[in-house]
Amino acid sequence: MMESGVSFCNSCGEQVGFDGNGEVFVACHECYFPICKACVHYEISEGRSVCLRCGNPYADKTRSNDGTKVPGNQSTMAAQINVSQDVGLHARHISTVSTVDSELNDESGNPIWKNRVESWKEKDKKNKKKKAAPKAENETPVPQEQQMEEMQPSSEAAAAEPLSMIVPISKSKLGPYRSVIIMRLIILGLFFHYRVTHPVDSAFGLWLTSIICEIWFAFSWVLDQFPKWSPINRITFTDRLSARFEREGEPSQLAAVDFFVSTVDPLKEPPLITANTVLSILAVDYPVDKVSCYVSDDGAAMLSFESLVETADFARKWVPFCKKFSIEPRAPEFYFSQKIDYLKDKVQPSFVKERRAMKRDYEEYKVRINALVAKAQKTPDEGWTMQDGTSWPGNNSRDHPGMIQVFLGHSGAHDIEGNELPRLVYVSREKRPGYQHHKKAGAENALVRVSAVLTNAPYILNLDCDHYVNNSKAVREAMCFLMDPEVGRDVCYVQFPQRFDGIDRSDRYANRNTVFFDVNMKGLDGIQGPVYVGTGCVFNRQALYGYSPPSMPKLPKSSSCCCCPSKKQTKDVSELYRDAKREELDAAIFNLREIENYDEYERSMLISQLSFEKTFGLSTVFIESTLMENGGVAESSDPSMLIKEAIHVIGCAYEEKTAWGKEIGWIYGSVTEDILTGFKMQCRGWRSIYCMPIRPAFKGSAPINLSDRLHQVLRWALGSVEIFLSRHCPLWYGFAGGRLKILQRLAYINTIVYPFTSLPLIAYCTLPAICLLTGKFIIPTLSNLASALFLGLFISIILTSVLELRWSGVTIEDLWRNEQFWVIGGVSAHLFAVFQGFLKMLAGVDTNFTVTAKAADDAEFGDLYIIKWTTLLIPPTSLIIINLVGVVAGFSDALNGGYESWGPLIGKVFFAFWVIFHLYPFLKGLMGRQNRTPTIVILWSVLLASVFSLVWVQINPFVSKVDSSTISQTCISIDC
Repeated sequence: MMESGVSFCNSCGEQVGFDGNGEVFVACHECYFPICKACVHYEISEGRSVCLRCGNPYADKTRSNDGTKVPGNQSTMAAQINVSQDVGLHARHISTVSTVDSELNDESGNPIWKNRVESWKEKDKKNKKKKAAPKAENETPVPQEQQMEEMQPSSEAAAAEPLSMIVPISKSKLGPYRSVIIMRLIILGLFFHYRVTHPVDSAFGLWLTSIICEIWFAFSWVLDQFPKWSPINRITFTDRLSARFEREGEPSQLAAVDFFVSTVDPLKEPPLITANTVLSILAVDYPVDKVSCYVSDDGAAMLSFESLVETADFARKWVPFCKKFSIEPRAPEFYFSQKIDYLKDKVQPSFVKERRAMKRDYEEYKVRINALVAKAQKTPDEGWTMQDGTSWPGNNSRDHPGMIQVFLGHSGAHDIEGNELPRLVYVSREKRPGYQHHKKAGAENALVRVSAVLTNAPYILNLDCDHYVNNSKAVREAMCFLMDPEVGRDVCYVQFPQRFDGIDRSDRYANRNTVFFDVNMKGLDGIQGPVYVGTGCVFNRQALYGYSPPSMPKLPKSSSCCCCPSKKQTKDVSELYRDAKREELDAAIFNLREIENYDEYERSMLISQLSFEKTFGLSTVFIESTLMENGGVAESSDPSMLIKEAIHVIGCAYEEKTAWGKEIGWIYGSVTEDILTGFKMQCRGWRSIYCMPIRPAFKGSAPINLSDRLHQVLRWALGSVEIFLSRHCPLWYGFAGGRLKILQRLAYINTIVYPFTSLPLIAYCTLPAICLLTGKFIIPTLSNLASALFLGLFISIILTSVLELRWSGVTIEDLWRNEQFWVIGGVSAHLFAVFQGFLKMLAGVDTNFTVTAKAADDAEFGDLYIIKWTTLLIPPTSLIIINLVGVVAGFSDALNGGYESWGPLIGKVFFAFWVIFHLYPFLKGLMGRQNRTPTIVILWSVLLASVFSLVWVQINPFVSKVDSSTISQTCISIDC
């Protein structure tokens, strides 16, 4: 467990060293206390044959012939925690703090922090001796029997089983899947060899265009397919987590979690939806003193503040009700709207009565929230005024001070049963003209700093305001990975899949993204972990601070010779130098943690000299919190001062000349800050984990009508284009150190280049219509070999999809919907994102595509039938029309050309119908509500138009082609 870090002896300060087997020397396998072999021999020679930390004896049976420890299987809970902490202290690196020799060294060349730390250590030892002397006089020897009884729980914990388990896909499913991938790759090579060596001279332009498009599609397939090479499943054991960290009669040892909920405009993001998310967090199945909920109101709206006041009051009734009867989900709107038997598994006689009372209270609560919303529809000319008569500070949403209000928590209101409630904090960061605020990423970074000052939980869970906690044990599921010392040491975040409510059964526009969440993300989990998707993610706070993982891989050595150093070698040397400086800084951080007695001036001087302020900003309280790997707030801190410091760290100028948004926190530079943030973490060597509990952890709402869905896809694609044009492009960023695995890099490259597929896709969707209208084709007359290649290619495509369905559990309907919307989004939103991205990044022009909405009925899935016109609808509409016209023209030519013309028509019509079938959901979206414009009417209209067109072509004398030689022969044969 300690091989990955540099371990130092806690007795003499030297490196621990290695045993006879070449492994890191371990003296005690109970607590893994780092101590070198020489110190162990000295302790034994002095008659002290027990561990200095846990008191367990160095048993003879654990020694080998050469006197070194033989690795054992025991692992206690405390031992595992201590080991991960000790390794992290020595092996953790800061990726962003830059140190300058002139700042850190004194006149003799010795580091200043070493001199100060040594003097503090001497002072610290003297104080410890003074404290230990009177304590030793009062202590009495503990009987041996009592020692054995105290050691018994640790022996039980030593046999604790792992908190999670990897369930690999069976070889019977994965083996054929990989074989088909390889077979398809070979067939693609043969296919392109045939296509390139057999040009179509009569339609060379069309043939060349098709070749370029097909090569790009093959490249995209490789980027998408190979990161799914080793998919895995995971299962968690929350009962083992409770047995290990929640022992009866003892305080809970579970790690604290800070929840982040972000909202901007309460008129677009209804306060009732945000309130349900907050209520589901406050009622989560987790110790209340370990939960804090921070709500970021980036619009500084008084409506959001007042609705949160009402929510905090209603939570005093809702939270005890949820925990008393273990209801799911714990968002009241979605709990009371369930169409299930709510008496199932509820045996308490009082449940029905209390449920009715709670539903009545919730309806009254909704009335109060809706009244606030109705009041907020029209802003008074003088601005909003609070209940005490003072003006609301956020009347100008672009120019207001920072605001923080703590509603619930340790010193706040208790529930109706007198129990403590989780902390609920309202946060609105400062906004001033002339400052770049970075939208959601900036709001999340402000929450990171506020939470670090007020609660400083070691883990952070961020949710969108419309994503509620659907599984009250979701946090425990994540802790099964993060708190496992074997698994969680190098984990930067645990990502949960996104699940949605309110989507129509057929999922016409692939809103559920089932293929991505159930296929691609499982595949990434088998490599270096899933990408961060913006919500439903539990972060390790230390990873957000820019630290590297404890077991960071070593930098590769340069292969060039010493006499002819290359540029690459110079780059490696500079990287090694920076890593060496980081190791010195880590040692200073470790020594700073070890010192208990030092004054405020000395501490602030050391922090300043270590250049922390250049990275984290001018807040000593916040910087000190970053050094606390296990979280928590110092007991000596004054709560009133903490609020003032929290206001300071959310100032709009706080991030200037720091690394916020560049190397630490949520990364700026793209509207899809989630992809960029996760990418930076994994480039430092972190890995992520994908957690898919049986009951979905979180559920949200998705735009289900066509226009809103396309605009959502446009925003995602635009963010990918921005990353592609930035310095963080995976094509060239993060190669130093080799900490990002090859397949993981392919996955990130796929996330930024997929919008560019729109260019060959729209060209390829236009080719069938052009071929039908011109009578030409992109493929020459097929031979037997060419027919076999085409047949093999289609079979391999089908087999790949079938085998993917087999190991992932995705249905064929989900796969087909995903394929359809890939074409719909590709020829519309992705195409506009490419042009908008280049205009924005290169020319500074920001283009917006407006949406005009028309009213819809209030029936179920009414939003699905809302007709909204937007510029994004133009390209796919044009493709549908041109392909329908091409099909009509093709059949017309076949009727005029005779029997020989029907053979070439089949291939052309096949590709045209491929385009039409993929765009069929788009066509239905254009029709609006089906009972207004039935689908059958549209189909009959198209059919009748085609029939009349064919009849007109058949009788039109100008269409029939007349050959002059035929006319002359006819004239000769006439007998005058």
